[in-house]
Amino acid sequence: MKVAIGCDHAGVSMKNEIAPVLAELDIEWEDFGTKDEDSVDYPDFGEKVSEAVSNGSVDRGILICGTGIGMSIVANKFPGIRAALCQEDYSAKMSRLHNDANVLVLPGRIIKADTARAIVKTWFTTSFEGGRHQRRLDKIKAIESKVREHEHE
Repeated sequence: MKVAIGCDHAGVSMKNEIAPVLAELDIEWEDFGTKDEDSVDYPDFGEKVSEAVSNGSVDRGILICGTGIGMSIVANKFPGIRAALCQEDYSAKMSRLHNDANVLVLPGRIIKADTARAIVKTWFTTSFEGGRHQRRLDKIKAIESKVREHEHE
C-alpha cells in the first residue's frame, strides 16, 4: 500500500508523530508537504494528496490541519474521495468499516499525538465490510456522476 501525506503548518508536528506507526505497519508513504511550521495555505496540500488518491497514483491519503475541517472540505471535492475527519478511534474504525474512507483527516490542534497514533493504526488495520455498505457507496458514486454531468451542461 502506498499513502500520500499532506499537512499545513498546524499539522507538521502530528505528521512526524504518526510516521513511526506507518513504518510499524510496513506502509510506504510519501510526504506531500509542508515540511515546516511556516504559515501556508491548507488547500494547496489537500489538493495534492486528494488528486493523487483520486487518480490512483496512491492507495490512500492522510491530511492534517488545525481542525481537520478545511482539509476535509478540500478532499471531498475530488471524484472518488471519501475523506473522514476522525478525532477518536471509533470514528476511524467506522469510516473504514462502513464508508471505505480512502483519506484520513486529522485535527492537528485538537487531539494529542497518542490519540492520532491510535487512530492511524485502527484506520489502516480495519477493512471495508461491504454488503449493505457497498450499496450506499454506489449511491454516493451515482451522486458524483450526476454532479459532474450537471457541471458540464
